[in-house]
Amino acid sequence: MNTSGHAAGGGLRLIPFRGLRYVPERVGSLAAVTSPPYDVVVRPDGLHHLESADPHNIVRLILPQGGTAAARHRQAAGTLKRWLAEGILAADPVPVLYVYEQRAGDDLQRGVIGALALSPASEGVVLPHEDVMADVVEDRADLMRTAAAHLEPLLLSYAGDGGPSGATAVIERVVERLPLLATTTEDGVSHRLWAVTDPAEHAEIESDLSHRQALIADGHHRWATYLRLQQEHSAPGPWDFGLVLLVDTARYPLRVRAIHRLLHRLPVARALRALDGRFRVRPVDGPLHRALGALADTAAEGNAFLLAGDGRFHLIDRPDEELLARTVRADRPAAWRALDATVLHSTLLDDVWRIPDAPEHIAYIHDTAAAVEQAERHDATAVLMRPVREDVVRDLARQGVTMPRKSTSFGPKPATGLVLRSLGTG
Repeated sequence: MNTSGHAAGGGLRLIPFRGLRYVPERVGSLAAVTSPPYDVVVRPDGLHHLESADPHNIVRLILPQGGTAAARHRQAAGTLKRWLAEGILAADPVPVLYVYEQRAGDDLQRGVIGALALSPASEGVVLPHEDVMADVVEDRADLMRTAAAHLEPLLLSYAGDGGPSGATAVIERVVERLPLLATTTEDGVSHRLWAVTDPAEHAEIESDLSHRQALIADGHHRWATYLRLQQEHSAPGPWDFGLVLLVDTARYPLRVRAIHRLLHRLPVARALRALDGRFRVRPVDGPLHRALGALADTAAEGNAFLLAGDGRFHLIDRPDEELLARTVRADRPAAWRALDATVLHSTLLDDVWRIPDAPEHIAYIHDTAAAVEQAERHDATAVLMRPVREDVVRDLARQGVTMPRKSTSFGPKPATGLVLRSLGTG
């Protein structure tokens, strides 16, 4: 199959590859070697838990430990090389596409994993919706470059048409077959993976996707990393493609959750004093789920946030209109100006609290309870956010407008460690 360039018509181009997968007989269990995506692992607690779960847990590749970044990345590359030599990981014999299923209770998500032809945002094929942090892209690029591998798939969404053929139709047929692997992770999610080997089914998927447009649901930093590494390689090759999971959200809608902020050096009392007269501040009753309910109830009332960290919950809303007019950029669409993340960064962090957006000042945490617990433990402030609707995200992305970084958390996210892509065997 020709592996250069994009699909005719400028749509998505997904090609088979020889996935690297754990050899079940060489590890304790597949569940014990998987991990959430690298940026969801709550460090250091979650990292230590995963490292101790199994000596071959994938975190040793995606979050290697060492004194310097270069040492960490060399360690990951050495670990990957050793696991391949020892038969812990092995490449599938021929290039395939993979159907991937996640099920938790009534929630079911299915998609197809492959190597996607890269394209800049200006081409309108793969739409980013969030800004990225240069230092994170630099770190991920050095890790991928040193390890010569894509270690975890991005999550991309597109809207299928429900027709009798195409990628989703292939998926529905494939899941009736025997899977390559099946495992249930400790969070209760069951995972199944199938290999699609039939060239006719590859062609059916490729034809369907060739006129589709995708939204980056999760993995903006890794996508930016793919593009950077592609620019470093002038000759066509495996760097022109990136490891992705594509989900048809017309068939399997994604969940959109918020990503919360932990302000390391700002105690709650000081945060509240600075808000005086600028936002309305009200105490709300706990426990956490009840306080989050109070935050959710503000959905129709403009911007709102929940502050925690002093053993109580504080709902802040109704920002001063003159303050917003002065601090929020006027050259963006109204939907962008109204985002909670926009107001948080432009108004609260930059103007009211004067907090630099740097790792020593701000952590981005997906788990609500973890954000509150860390704030209380370190006399810091957790800013709990409301989720953004997917249609708002997609509409802004189509206008070429990116949201403040870490504005959304789409899920369920693919487990890391079920299939990797070597840039030597891909």
